[in-house]
Amino acid sequence: MATSRALAYLESRKNLAGSAGGVAGLLLTFTGVAGPYWPVVVAGLYGAGALIAPPERPALPDFPDPSAQLDEVRADFERLRDYLADAELPPGARGRLTGLTELLEALLDPGWVTEIAQDPDAVHVLSRAVRRDVPEAVDAYVRTRWWTRLAPGQEPPEQHLVRQLELLHAEAERLAQGLRETEARRQESHTRYLEDRSP
Repeated sequence: MATSRALAYLESRKNLAGSAGGVAGLLLTFTGVAGPYWPVVVAGLYGAGALIAPPERPALPDFPDPSAQLDEVRADFERLRDYLADAELPPGARGRLTGLTELLEALLDPGWVTEIAQDPDAVHVLSRAVRRDVPEAVDAYVRTRWWTRLAPGQEPPEQHLVRQLELLHAEAERLAQGLRETEARRQESHTRYLEDRSP
């Protein structure tokens, strides 16, 4: 540990700047400027160089780029589909869930990667839907349905599930609409560019 610290200091900016100051002190000594106080001059210039050197910067963390994040979400989506295929759901909820998963699949299609990867909020919305919101809605329904069988007469759990799926579908539609609008603006901009360029 101490050896690695010593090696790190030898390579540090402070040591390099201090060493440059020390070399300048030695040059002053050889030219006769420092006189008999040369050790103090060399040490002082080394210390001054070490003090004025910029501090070491820690290395930036190596976060995955948005495309890699979307690849992970895509892989999680495949696991989610396997889970949903085994879930026992009423027909109304199953239909809503199918519509939602089809929309999520379209948004996660590799063709959209560039547009979605440039929007951290879009990546977050997709990640949250796939990893938390959809599985939690289905799991909560399955658990509540079991308790409802033990104590009938309660509010049907499928009502909550259908409502949750509607809300998630609306959120995914807003995301898709935003992407459509971005593409439309890009297309209009290109048309204006071509019009301005034409004689």
